[in-house]
Amino acid sequence: MLTTAVLDCLFFFFLIATLLGQSYGLNVGQSQSTSLSRRKFVESSTIFGVVTLSPRGATATSSSIADRLDSDILKQPPITAGTKFNGHENLYFPDYMAGEWDAIQTLVSTKAPLGLKFIGGPNGSLDVAQKTMDEQAKRLNEQVKLKLRFVETNFGVVEDRAFNLRSRLDAFAGKSVVASVNYADVKESNRASVVAAGGKEDDPLTTTLVYFKGPAAQKTFVISHGQDPLDKDEWSGYELDRSIFALTNNSIAPPVTTDTEVIYSFSKVGGDRVEGKLRLAGYLNPQSDSLYFEAQNRAVSITDYTLSLKRSDSN
Repeated sequence: MLTTAVLDCLFFFFLIATLLGQSYGLNVGQSQSTSLSRRKFVESSTIFGVVTLSPRGATATSSSIADRLDSDILKQPPITAGTKFNGHENLYFPDYMAGEWDAIQTLVSTKAPLGLKFIGGPNGSLDVAQKTMDEQAKRLNEQVKLKLRFVETNFGVVEDRAFNLRSRLDAFAGKSVVASVNYADVKESNRASVVAAGGKEDDPLTTTLVYFKGPAAQKTFVISHGQDPLDKDEWSGYELDRSIFALTNNSIAPPVTTDTEVIYSFSKVGGDRVEGKLRLAGYLNPQSDSLYFEAQNRAVSITDYTLSLKRSDSN
């Protein structure tokens, strides 16, 4: 039997995991053995994307990424990280995204396209799944205000992930919950390679490490990304993120790994405004979900948002 102290740690794990789902599109939670959900239905505040790994990269699929915003049957994109080995892989946004923005993100739809059991934790609990959907429904049409920043580099415009991650997590929590956010060097995106290729010391990288104001940490890698060609002022992209979430105290709870696809589109509607759509698609993990093979690499959860961005320095 688990001790009260261990259960307290697991509950903290669940609370932070839930917050991550609400603010960053991560679906992590706890196992049913502790009466906590292993997979919290994704709820977001992020904007990510891509599939080939070259600057301004072309998509790795023949169909438009924008089409993935309308289909309820989505297949997990293939892992493409490391195929270029240039050390400065990233998702590149249209030039008009450069700068700091006041954003409003609104939840408009939440779905379990394969059925409730697929979002019910590692054992497919319908009770856990229904509670998850009920919690998500409470936030329909709720507007969350946050700041977002995109940086112009010598390779293109990229997301300032460290700034945006802290902004998202704190905004959805309604208070400051992040102790620190740092970039981490990986083969696909590291400081030495960025500088050697003509970038700057403070250019954003793709891997982040978050420490919370509590015994928890999260490391997120970009394992696939792609974008449609810019069509006048219309742009769509996607990113598949692999996140490892762990408690940092003496808890026996093992780390949790999740894959979440972020699909979004932006449309420039003026010199200082951008409107967009954001879709978060959650996929099962072969190491932790008993229904992984039955899901056949299809999204088990889909959450849709609208995005409204106004340049922060505009009147």
